[in-house]
Amino acid sequence: MRIRTRLLLLVLSVLLPSFAAAALAVWYVYSEERAAQEESLKEAARSFALLVDNELQTSEATLQALAESPSLARGNLPEFYAHARSLVRPPERTIVLQTTDGRQVLNTRVPFGTPLPQQRSSNIEALMRVHGMDRTLISDVFYAPIARRYDFVIQVPVRRDGELRYFLTMGSHALTLNRLWQAQRFPAGWRGTIVDRNGVVVARTDEAERFVGKPLRDYSRNILRANAEGQYESVTLEGIPVTAFFSRVPGADWTVLISIPLAELRKVPTRAALLLGAMMVGLLVLATLLARHLGARAIRPIEELRRAAAGLGSGEEVNYRPAGLVEVDAVGLALAGASRDIRESQRVLEERVSAAVAEAERAGRALQQAQKLEALGRLTGGIAHEFNNLLQTMSTALELVAMTADARVRSLVATCRKAIERATTLTGQLKSFGRVQEGTLATVAVDRQVEAALELLHGALPSNIALEVELAPGLWPVKVDALQFDLALLNVALNARDAMPSGGRLSLKVSNLHLEHSAQDLPAGDYVQIAVADSGSGMSPEVLARALDPFFTTKGVGKGTGLGLPQAYGFARQSGGLLLLHSEEGQGTRVEILLPRAHETPHPETPRSESSVHMPASHGRVLLVEDDALVREAVVPALQAAGFVVRVAENGEQALAMLRADSAVDAVFSDIVMPGAVSGQALAAAVLRQFPGIRVVLTTGYADQSVLLPGVQLLAKPYAIEQVIAALATPVPAPAG
Repeated sequence: MRIRTRLLLLVLSVLLPSFAAAALAVWYVYSEERAAQEESLKEAARSFALLVDNELQTSEATLQALAESPSLARGNLPEFYAHARSLVRPPERTIVLQTTDGRQVLNTRVPFGTPLPQQRSSNIEALMRVHGMDRTLISDVFYAPIARRYDFVIQVPVRRDGELRYFLTMGSHALTLNRLWQAQRFPAGWRGTIVDRNGVVVARTDEAERFVGKPLRDYSRNILRANAEGQYESVTLEGIPVTAFFSRVPGADWTVLISIPLAELRKVPTRAALLLGAMMVGLLVLATLLARHLGARAIRPIEELRRAAAGLGSGEEVNYRPAGLVEVDAVGLALAGASRDIRESQRVLEERVSAAVAEAERAGRALQQAQKLEALGRLTGGIAHEFNNLLQTMSTALELVAMTADARVRSLVATCRKAIERATTLTGQLKSFGRVQEGTLATVAVDRQVEAALELLHGALPSNIALEVELAPGLWPVKVDALQFDLALLNVALNARDAMPSGGRLSLKVSNLHLEHSAQDLPAGDYVQIAVADSGSGMSPEVLARALDPFFTTKGVGKGTGLGLPQAYGFARQSGGLLLLHSEEGQGTRVEILLPRAHETPHPETPRSESSVHMPASHGRVLLVEDDALVREAVVPALQAAGFVVRVAENGEQALAMLRADSAVDAVFSDIVMPGAVSGQALAAAVLRQFPGIRVVLTTGYADQSVLLPGVQLLAKPYAIEQVIAALATPVPAPAG
């Protein structure tokens, strides 16, 4: 059988199911159009109900303003009458002031002083029995005998000194609501109606004077009474079959109806269905004709498709040449597009796999680096702790010696102090690999800190390296260890110096940076960015991958320790920030340190005098808790020399036992890291809880946990004895007796 014959048979076999499918499509379109139209009309009813509610609220607001009128508060009724009459537009609206027993005091419809009727025509009194007198009430429509028309009223209570004195009502002609309908410009044949809670017409789009005040049919009234919104089919008061869409007015229990003749409602979806049906029939006829035409030319395009499919199967890029047959060409072009997509997908997949592998390697290196720094931090932290205890002993002993020695000995003491300060700098380098030491943290102004560090940088750089410094205005403060800050800048500058043996340019730029989104393990927020860029030789990818590893260096033996950049990285992480390293071989290196913004005020600088031997006098009872015997032997005499009465405990358990036996202590001065079950921090917490009147000061050479106790001051070892005296003496009251 020839291909043309097969195509014709195929078309014939498709025609009947296609006609059935077209019929289903027409029915579906009709149903969807009808549902969309109904939903739109329901929304229109809701919107108009809100519009009516807004109109009623506007009238209520006018009444509320009148209720607060000064003339009414003073009892000046003529003045209040004139004010109320100026706010309404007679004869459409009327303001009435009534006493709580229903007696009218004034009515703007008639001149002031005219005798007024003493009974209500509205159902406000019935509503007050149901809802109470202390809220705004909106009546149903009623026939007003004086005006001889249908009105409705809004009533608000008027209170003076917490007592209900009057009712202020606004009577409005029901036809005033018709302007709301007129603004909507409904199509011809549509009906808009507002009915009250009893199903009586309040306003209508047309023939309002004829139908206002007339009730709807019982069928419609029952539906409106039982439902707040919806739709139903009914017959209008003129006898026209309609579908009514209704929605309840929120503040008045009235209902808005939009009635559309059934013939009008069915017109739009029917037109859409007929149009779609015509299109489907036309497409089916066109498909039959095209099948006859394409049958004669089907062999060549199908052969082209076969070759294209074979190329796609072998992974080649298919270049299909259109044969003039739309359906076959579409398949051929789709095969060509699929071949390109497959090749593009392969390329993208390879790139993503490569990126994923690179990211996994980066994450692995970051984890390995963090583990190295963690291990190094634990090792150096322990060394720093013991070393700082020794420095504390020597520092305190030297201060005591300086108090009693002659000038020659004091000069030697000053020299020893400088050596201790250098040793403190070394322990600071060791501590940069461990956890943050809160006793050394301070909120500093970045610009002043950088300017103070420039002397170090100028001294470290040779004359053939030009240092360019750019400080942006309005830099935010940061909370850092100032010594570690200076050391990090110095280490980065030394690395840059070694990368530029023949000279070059070193740029230092400091600016504010706001991160909209988290990036590089940093949460979104405000940061200060310190960027140091050199024009040196740069790093190869292999060196860059290991540049932040502790003890890794490319310098010769004895020329580098491999702790410069790791110290700067450790400082940035300690401070809650991050160090980013960018470098290309032959293109120089850029180091970025991001430090989180501090919201505290920078601490003022309080430099310590090197030659000071003055020991401020003080008094009080202090419990010293220190496990290191050398530190105790040095600190106890220093505190006693300052005037303190000192008791000594060697660990936290002993200190608690001494306090429970005799709590006559003004302050506790304790080390944090001590042997036993009670650390310094646990001791401080117990003292704050059990002995709230005792001042607590903690000190440490190194601790691997944060101190988060309110009112507890932390000093870093080695500390000056003046710091201890200031911390202990100021808040401690004089001893009794």
